[in-house]
Amino acid sequence: MLISTTTLILSTILGGAMTTAQDDAFDAEVAARFARLALECVHREFPNKIAHVLQSDEDARPPRELTPAFYGCYDWHSSVHGHWLLARLARRFPKAAFAAEAKAALAESLRPDKIAKEVTYLEAPGRGTFERPYGLAWLLQLSAELHEWTDDEARAWAQAIEPLETIAAERFLTWLPKLSHPIRTGEHSQTAFAFGLVLDWARSRGRTDVEELVVRKSREFYLGDRDAPLAYEPSGQDFLSPVLAEADLMRRVLAKQDFAAWLSRFLPQLDEARANWLTPAVVTDKTDGKLAHLDGLNLARAWMLDGIVSGLPAEDARLPSLRAAAASHRASGLAAVTGEHYEGGHWLGSFAVYLVTRRGIE
Repeated sequence: MLISTTTLILSTILGGAMTTAQDDAFDAEVAARFARLALECVHREFPNKIAHVLQSDEDARPPRELTPAFYGCYDWHSSVHGHWLLARLARRFPKAAFAAEAKAALAESLRPDKIAKEVTYLEAPGRGTFERPYGLAWLLQLSAELHEWTDDEARAWAQAIEPLETIAAERFLTWLPKLSHPIRTGEHSQTAFAFGLVLDWARSRGRTDVEELVVRKSREFYLGDRDAPLAYEPSGQDFLSPVLAEADLMRRVLAKQDFAAWLSRFLPQLDEARANWLTPAVVTDKTDGKLAHLDGLNLARAWMLDGIVSGLPAEDARLPSLRAAAASHRASGLAAVTGEHYEGGHWLGSFAVYLVTRRGIE
């Protein structure tokens, strides 16, 4: 019997997933497969989805000219977190065979001259809301990863990206005081997920001004929430869970005992949840980019459930059911990260790496 390459990939990924679930290990061979997905797209210009306001004919230019650092991976935000993936894995596995290629790709993209053009692009008229909040939050995560990496080249890239980091931070500082309601979607504009990334960045970089603002808005938006309608999820093209992302954010904001009490009010059904209380979503057509979002939802649910677990006291009775749901979503989500279809291959690797390396939890 012939065994397909895809089957071998899945076996390796699932084996790595099981190991990660058991002892937090993350195998370099699995990391190499995820790195390959990003390496194949960060400098791949087409297909490409540009989403910006055109002010003149001059704005109708190819992606490599508009945003020369982050023009690949189909869209700007996927390119940003594709670069984050490469930084994350090269930092974790500096001696792995893929690390040199990953660092070469980062060096090519994160040149000061290219970052300067990115700054010009973001500061152009009509782009004040560009990639807000999702892409800007991932940009801050990329900056945090580079600044935390004790490597001479990474220090240079971290310094090069600081002008973009400054813009992203200022846009959150300007926007959040004016935002009157949370955004509870399962896609890019969701505030809970972005707040989590921004809060982690602010704490990593010592930006207490941003940290205090995000904590204040999180408490304002979410502290009083009750009886979350988890049964209404997912929508057909979600890649983020509005309910679980909110809980994953609030465990960053509240002390363990306070978070446990809040979670009882927010998700009271967890008190009597069975092992299969939350089942992974199924993608019916992986060539449809929107339908394929559900593969990312499974990965995101898995890391959000892991985050919720990390925020609860060790004796909490809900931990077994939360861990069971995390494990089923982890297995389903990681099995989908094959790169067979570019619709998922250009971004799912980042979600897989965020999950298996426990970014946001460690």
